[in-house]
Amino acid sequence: MRVGAPIPTQAVSALLGSGERLNRGLGGGVLPGQGRHLCCPLWQKSGELVAVKVFNTASYMRPREVQVREFEVLRKLNHQNIVKLFAVEETGGSRQKVLVMEYCSSGSLLSVLESPENAFGLPEDEFLVVLRCVVAGMNHLRENGIVHRDIKPGNIMRLLGEEGQSIYKLTDFGAARELDDDEKFISVYGTEEYLHPDMYERAVLRKPQQKAFGVAVDLWSIGVTLYHAATGSLPFVPFGGPRRNKEIMYRITTEKPAGAIAGTQRRENGPLEWSYSLPITCRLSSGLQSQLVPILANILEVEQAKCWGFDQFFAETSDILQRVIVHVFSLSEAVLHHVYIHGHNTIAIFLEAVYEQTNVAPQHQEYLFEGHLCVLEPNLSAQHIAHTTASSPLTLFSMASETPKGLAFRDPALDIPKFVPKVDLQADYNTAKGVLGAGYQALRLAQALLAGQELMLRGLHWFVEILQATCRRTLEVTRMALLFLSSSLGTDSNGAGTPEIQELKRATELRSQLRTLAGVLSRCSHNITETQMSLSSLSSELVKNRDQVHEDRSTQKIQCCLDKMYLIYKQFKKSRVRPVCMWDTYHSTACQALPCPYLGSEPANPGQVKRNVRT
Repeated sequence: MRVGAPIPTQAVSALLGSGERLNRGLGGGVLPGQGRHLCCPLWQKSGELVAVKVFNTASYMRPREVQVREFEVLRKLNHQNIVKLFAVEETGGSRQKVLVMEYCSSGSLLSVLESPENAFGLPEDEFLVVLRCVVAGMNHLRENGIVHRDIKPGNIMRLLGEEGQSIYKLTDFGAARELDDDEKFISVYGTEEYLHPDMYERAVLRKPQQKAFGVAVDLWSIGVTLYHAATGSLPFVPFGGPRRNKEIMYRITTEKPAGAIAGTQRRENGPLEWSYSLPITCRLSSGLQSQLVPILANILEVEQAKCWGFDQFFAETSDILQRVIVHVFSLSEAVLHHVYIHGHNTIAIFLEAVYEQTNVAPQHQEYLFEGHLCVLEPNLSAQHIAHTTASSPLTLFSMASETPKGLAFRDPALDIPKFVPKVDLQADYNTAKGVLGAGYQALRLAQALLAGQELMLRGLHWFVEILQATCRRTLEVTRMALLFLSSSLGTDSNGAGTPEIQELKRATELRSQLRTLAGVLSRCSHNITETQMSLSSLSSELVKNRDQVHEDRSTQKIQCCLDKMYLIYKQFKKSRVRPVCMWDTYHSTACQALPCPYLGSEPANPGQVKRNVRT
């Protein structure tokens, strides 16, 4: 893609403070401090915003073949889920390289996860977007024989499409290189929380070992990244944190049992605790979790011989992404389920999938949809199932006698951090962020409970209406039978001649049986009438309860409270970091904004200036 009109070098000089000029008017600067490179957005005269990536002095001291590797890798790639390279430019004096790249205006996946609203992970729809984009981008890398070696949320950029949808793109190919599936490498790159344990041992613990690494190191990093996106937390956390307790961090990742997807140490010198499922606070449905957990378990495998290869990873993730979601609300649980199935599956497979999530056996499953009985023939294709949404699901009624379960959840109050009894801006910021995150979780829980109450009352109302209609039909049949019996019993059997004694006796017994049956039908008719009255009363009560649910304002009150809490959090955030610049790192670093003459006296949208830190 051709770059538009040149970017004035005055902007670069302002950033650099060095007066160095760049050829063709393209420029960027290196600010002193942590990190290997700096990406900053600059406007072109064409109005297009691009990112200019420049490198610090230490980066230029690397062997030339290492320096140019990133340029060569990016030139080789062309995919919608990989940040585009527009041009490679050179500085005027030293002729050192800078990259002009696609600018992603919505930050990174890390910045999305750092938002208090996502403290417990992404919502399901957004997670599936991340999964789809990462899988597509990684598939393009493997098709071109590229290993990334630094997959993490901070290297997955986000922008918004024309319709407002998220698009995620892989970036930062400074550690990338060409590597076939059967090839190995020995150099160490990456970010320690996302490093494969074998690389961690050498890079972080500095232990001498002669292990060679393959493309599976990217799979480990993808597993940690996906777990982080699904839960808002890292999967392997020693007491004190990964960067304070590195030896235990290594123990957790290497001693992890097969099938475990997370490990924690809750107290100093305490035991290691393993998790084989995602936490209860995870926002993904149980249907998606059941598909995702086996994938995480098999790519978070320290032994490379046991770890899945990319072919199986792509096959399993594509299997998830190709499925359709059928929304099923279980009346006995008051829980909305997401059932992931393929369109070519039979309804029998769907019924079994429902059984796995609800424990309601297929023969006991009865469904309502939009107020009507929905008969699902097991031999038909699942494509015959009605299109459902979260607000218009299939309503599952169990014909078996079961104990209601209700929605399982963790009390958000348990996740409110303790207040530090001292003046500490960083601690106050962390506390405000933690409290706000717990507040958003409380809001989601209230919304789920309220929506579940609405769906339950609506489902019960439909079921009562069906019972009422059944009663009406039964009562009509009963009354018709009574009329027929009354007519038969009222007819005198005197006929011509004298009947045989045996026939007279039989006729008497038959009339007696008919009178008994008429009595039974009469009582049945009375009982049906009483049942109709009870159902009518119950229906009125359900309507009243639904009206109360509609009038409930608890979620609006929680939202109002959260809005005020957010202002407090925002003030702490503003005070913690100087307002001119926000670095996209785990530990934000304050810096002085530099004016850009091309854009005027103000800095070019300080919130868009990003700094990537490599460990």
